[in-house]
Amino acid sequence: MGILSNFLNRRKAKVPLKNMVPEEKKTIRKTFGLYCHSHHHTSGNNLCPSCNALLATVMTKIQKCPYGITKPVCQVCDRPCFGTKANIKFREIMKHSQKRMFIYHPMLFLKQKLKEYNFAYAKSKQKK
Repeated sequence: MGILSNFLNRRKAKVPLKNMVPEEKKTIRKTFGLYCHSHHHTSGNNLCPSCNALLATVMTKIQKCPYGITKPVCQVCDRPCFGTKANIKFREIMKHSQKRMFIYHPMLFLKQKLKEYNFAYAKSKQKK
């Protein structure tokens, strides 16, 4: 009976929610770095002023995301938190840097893609 009760207790145990915000911020910083280095010819951890300003806006808005810690990936989210122009520029940066992310940061790239697919799957299930 002890094994069965252990199994039932595990089934009832709730899985704690994982805070996705720090990992999302890390991925976005790396993406902005790759984009700025290739387009604006910066080096090291430095970004050009326009990329730095957009990155600061994005980081502020992510912290205040209405979805909280269970937020979806920003580049596929329905709610444009950054404003119209900033959101267009953000999506452009994320789209451009995907190939470079696969080369320079493959684990971050794969995690990001898995999150995108999970979000799309959950969204499709929710519509049914």
